[in-house]
Amino acid sequence: MAGSWWMSCRRFSTGFTTCGLSETLRCFIGRSPYSPASSTGRPFLSSAAGKEKKPLFPAQIHSKASHLIPSGIRHRSSLLYPTLQSCSCRTTHSDAKLRDPFTLAQKDLTSLYDDIKKELFVAKTELNYLCDYYFDGRGKAIRPIIVVLMARAMNIHSNRAGDLLPGQRTIAMISEMIHTASLVHDDVIDGSDERRGKRSINEVWGEKKAILAGDFILSAATKALARIGNCAVVKVLSQVIEDLVRGEFMQLGSKENENERFKHYLEKTYKKTASLMAHSCKAVSILVNSDPEVHEIAYQYGKNVGIAFQLVDDVLDFTSGAEQLGKPAAADLKLGLATGPVLFACQQFPELHAMIMRRFSSKGDVDRAWQYVLQSDGVQQTTYLAQRYCEEAIKQISRLQPSAERDALIRLTEIVLNRNK
Repeated sequence: MAGSWWMSCRRFSTGFTTCGLSETLRCFIGRSPYSPASSTGRPFLSSAAGKEKKPLFPAQIHSKASHLIPSGIRHRSSLLYPTLQSCSCRTTHSDAKLRDPFTLAQKDLTSLYDDIKKELFVAKTELNYLCDYYFDGRGKAIRPIIVVLMARAMNIHSNRAGDLLPGQRTIAMISEMIHTASLVHDDVIDGSDERRGKRSINEVWGEKKAILAGDFILSAATKALARIGNCAVVKVLSQVIEDLVRGEFMQLGSKENENERFKHYLEKTYKKTASLMAHSCKAVSILVNSDPEVHEIAYQYGKNVGIAFQLVDDVLDFTSGAEQLGKPAAADLKLGLATGPVLFACQQFPELHAMIMRRFSSKGDVDRAWQYVLQSDGVQQTTYLAQRYCEEAIKQISRLQPSAERDALIRLTEIVLNRNK
């Protein structure tokens, strides 16, 4: 089993030359980003040319992770990661410039953190300061940016004005609040002493107050969610909190079997990172459009970008310094976590298997594992996998009516893939 899995990885790695992400961007957007919609309102996808790429993993891996398979290929493939058909990128030429997502979203995000602080305001000064501590504008704000752009793209697709509905902006706030609460709790679980370039809440105020602060942020998010007054949206975003808890429990365990281990890793990645992006995107679409197929487009974009985002984050743990990341490098290894680069490296250096099972707890394990990863192509393989998820996100969002916001979401996939912190 492991042998065939690794050979498939090799075929994927050495054969990944047909269409880079920048070419894919030109393929989906460059040819005519503002061309009229089709009469049916159906996908604006480019036509496929060529054969579908071979799977990276064997079918046996995916029996319990089918929801991670992009809906468009689920019926014809058992892949856990997205596989696109080769697009006609090399024959497409255009000077069309993709819109900057941060510039487009800026208007709707100007007072985002101030409004979140209003949601969190309490008379007790210390609790108020704890809750505001991470809402200082130092974060990437990638989640509210995605939500704002998705909302506006969905509004245009649904033949409305592009401006945000009040409920959609509230969802953008909620996404950042849930994310931040999860960071506060994660730092307690992991014993982290640094976050976003400064001391963590648990380091400054202790674990008990940090847990209470995270709980309070979550409670404020749920109150804001209730005010939206849409039961479907409440149900969708409630799933995020369940997934966060389940994902954290998954992170506490590991799998003996190598194929089960990778499935476990991607499932955990979905629950801890991608679920929030996916369900937030779906929630803003529900407020403006009643078509389940449109909801699924929003969900699939968020899911694929979310998984790619975390894969890149796992790569940066090996390629970026602590100053860039705002947290210690090799943090995952020190926590006993085997991420994508380690799991791929294990195929070239079987010595990693025992280290993974004991969660790098023996003396010298972290340093040796670090060296094995850097000597392998684990970083490259994980990066390739992130690129495939980004390509699938592009395929999904390109089904919407053309708009500056839709194109900015496409541009965002490249930013996610090429970020260095």
